[in-house]
Amino acid sequence: MAAQRKLVLVDGSGYLYRAFHALPPLTNSRGEPTGAVLGVLNMLQKLRKEETPDLIAVVFDAPGKTFRDALFESYKAQRTPMPDDLRSQLQPLLDSVNALGLPCLRVDGVEADDVIGTLAQQAAAQGYDVIISTGDKDMAQLVNDRITLVNTMTGSRLNREGVKAKFDVYPEQIVDYLALVGDTSDNIPGIPKVGPKTAAKWLGEYGTLDKVVENAASITGKVGENLRAGMKELELSRKLATLDCNVKLDTPFETLRVGEPDRERLKELFTRLEFRALLRQVVGGDAADEAASSASPAAPAAEGAPIPAPVPRNYETVLTAAALEIWVAQLKSANVISLNLATTSAGYMQADIVGIAFSIEPGTVAYVPMSHDYPGAPAQLSRDAVLQALRPVLESEQPLKVGYDLKYKGHVLKRAGIELRGDKFDIMLESYVLNSTATKHELSAISRRYLGIDPIAYESVAGKGAKQLQLNQVGIDVATNFVAEEADLALQLHRLLWPRLEGLPALQGLYETIEQPLLPVLLRMEQAGVLLDGDLLRKQSGELATRMREIESQAYAAAGGPFSLESPKQLQEVLFGKLGLPVIRKTPTGQPSTAEDVLEELAASYELPKLIMDYRAFAKLKSTYTDKLPLQINRSTQRVHTCYQQAIAATGRLSSADPNLQNIPIRTPEGRRIRQAFVAPSGQCIVAADYSQIELRIMAHLSGDEGLLQAFGEDRDIHLATAAEVFSMTLDTVSADQRRTAKMINFGLIYGMSPFGLASRLGIERSVAAKYVDLYFQRYPGVRRYMDETRQLAHERGYVETVFGRRLYLNDINARNAGLRQAAERAAINAPMQGTAADIIKRAMIQVDHWLQQSKLPARLLLQVHDELVFEVRRDLAEDLIAHVRELMSGAAELRVPLKVDAGIGENWDEAH
Repeated sequence: MAAQRKLVLVDGSGYLYRAFHALPPLTNSRGEPTGAVLGVLNMLQKLRKEETPDLIAVVFDAPGKTFRDALFESYKAQRTPMPDDLRSQLQPLLDSVNALGLPCLRVDGVEADDVIGTLAQQAAAQGYDVIISTGDKDMAQLVNDRITLVNTMTGSRLNREGVKAKFDVYPEQIVDYLALVGDTSDNIPGIPKVGPKTAAKWLGEYGTLDKVVENAASITGKVGENLRAGMKELELSRKLATLDCNVKLDTPFETLRVGEPDRERLKELFTRLEFRALLRQVVGGDAADEAASSASPAAPAAEGAPIPAPVPRNYETVLTAAALEIWVAQLKSANVISLNLATTSAGYMQADIVGIAFSIEPGTVAYVPMSHDYPGAPAQLSRDAVLQALRPVLESEQPLKVGYDLKYKGHVLKRAGIELRGDKFDIMLESYVLNSTATKHELSAISRRYLGIDPIAYESVAGKGAKQLQLNQVGIDVATNFVAEEADLALQLHRLLWPRLEGLPALQGLYETIEQPLLPVLLRMEQAGVLLDGDLLRKQSGELATRMREIESQAYAAAGGPFSLESPKQLQEVLFGKLGLPVIRKTPTGQPSTAEDVLEELAASYELPKLIMDYRAFAKLKSTYTDKLPLQINRSTQRVHTCYQQAIAATGRLSSADPNLQNIPIRTPEGRRIRQAFVAPSGQCIVAADYSQIELRIMAHLSGDEGLLQAFGEDRDIHLATAAEVFSMTLDTVSADQRRTAKMINFGLIYGMSPFGLASRLGIERSVAAKYVDLYFQRYPGVRRYMDETRQLAHERGYVETVFGRRLYLNDINARNAGLRQAAERAAINAPMQGTAADIIKRAMIQVDHWLQQSKLPARLLLQVHDELVFEVRRDLAEDLIAHVRELMSGAAELRVPLKVDAGIGENWDEAH
């Protein structure tokens, strides 16, 4: 009987991380992340069913340091902090495990591994069979005749022989093995260049680490030198790798029995998390039905909806004109078709077409290869013949096209002489508009999320690194599956996502009037590019290098000797060790921080931090812009062509990449000089037009505050007007410092700045800053009312909206953690303003582009940078362009206050802004 008793110990922290990274991200209708919780609970249910234990415990790491941190200051130092959307799932998981009646352990000052090791050895000594459910290799040191490891995600089991087969050492040698190899995840040093094979070989030959050390002199080669050089660290590595199996626990293993589930608590938890299947399984069908009916009707994508059944695949390779003719006829008669391209490059200015795939019904796809040119490739239809046959389909508004990233496909087809039309349904944008904060919007992410399908990875088809192939070098049979799959998944996703958008008319309108019409506008901007003076940038690089050397010399003098300005460790030693400057903040590893905000605070009183900040600023300008931009000038066009990304920023703002042209500094002389390199061709000039104080105007509109409405309605200087109100002065008596304070209050409140933050920014006492904020709200009571109402509405709905209906979900708005909740509340206030500003400039871009196309004015829209549009126009028509652009931008939205547009003309971007 004793031999049949079983204890199951679950590595709860490991479960949580693995579920988060391995499973599709899910959120409930409030936008709260739930996927990791669901994954762990399902794994626990599966484990209990398969193992039927007498005793069980789910063990989690407790917050705070352990004895290993005392042993080694850098233990786990390189680990990144827990992602916010994982951290927010920890408490719901702990609550759910407890409500299920499962013993849940977190022991302060002790890692979960040590708790598991202690319980495992105690139970094994009493005759229990112990199953440890984990994916952690450190646990292999516990394996013996009574203790077995089980990996729930892979189904593998490791007994003593299994450990030997996997690591080539026995369980009793695992600690020595880990000490030699080290562990990058835990930052255990190990011996440099000693890998698993070398460690296993030495332990197989000598038996133990001590014997390896005794024989170190006889181990030849570089690896032997490394061993001898690193022997001082070996004992530390061994201690760090050894589990402490003598932890004093308040919970004896014999008490780890499953209790009665708390069905009311489970109903409450699973209803909020929208785990309907688990509700039926654990609580009952009525509760699940009730949860389904109580879920928010505003759910963006029915995150808890079941994954549809897989669609049978029939992917056809088209190699003959007759087969292509049949497909073209079907495409012409279809209402909606899905489209994908095989290309030679991810860069839209370089990519050539290798093949094209079409789908009319899910599961049925045709791939037409054209340019696969590897040795032995079968004969294919010529690209010219295929494109000519498809031109009537591709250049017609009907059939409507579905695809992933249709802008890129439009670029590539344009290079081949085809103008893509009817590009109505971009699934990347459909996913983004439904819920911009829920997940990334790459094809792989949304396919996993909505279809439960992990698409074929490009690397699995073409390889990695320097040996990676272009698709024209990949076998046609392999390419068919890869290229056809995207067309197939795009159609399946569209059929899932579009009805959900149709069920939310505001979001459907946002897609149809802003996001989709913006595609051709962005395509034209990207094609146009912007002219760059590479020689000027290279000259600026030299000047920045000279200035950096000067600062370096000044820093050495201030520090009393040379050191590396780019080494945080050396900077720590100089600032806080040698010079004894006050430590403002510490890093997670306990080291004095040298972050930008810390240096900024120190720079107010000390010379060296200010020099370091200047050095860093110049180094960033040099590496990011003056060195790099000249290398990104396209040889054919002699211009730089950025890529505008619509589905990145949750607020709706566009992002610029490869290169990023939106973050060039404008507040420093050096940053503005970089803008001088953005020039116009001979006979033309640059025009820049930007919205003046657009977010403050949106605040006035949303809040309806009479004071703000009046100030903007009378076109007063809003910061001057605010200063006059807050300080009870007339406009003509407001000083420059008082206006600066008012400006900081105006913008600070938009971004949720606290009195503490305002005090820090202005260099004043917190009580004085609090008084300023109180005075502001007394003068502008509508702003406070708007903020309070917005916070409350966000808590109730889980999202806020822009003027045009864009939803911005706030995953942490009801988080238990006060810091996360307060950050979400600040976002709730700011997001409608940022999002509305993003919507307005997109509407303006669409209208301006339409006018440019219709008027045939010799001008081009080149850049969008936050609230600014940059144009290239014939010099004699610049004023005409400004007049029309001002009118169109000002009319892009009807707010309670007028939208004001500032515009300028110059030979370069800096002059025009």
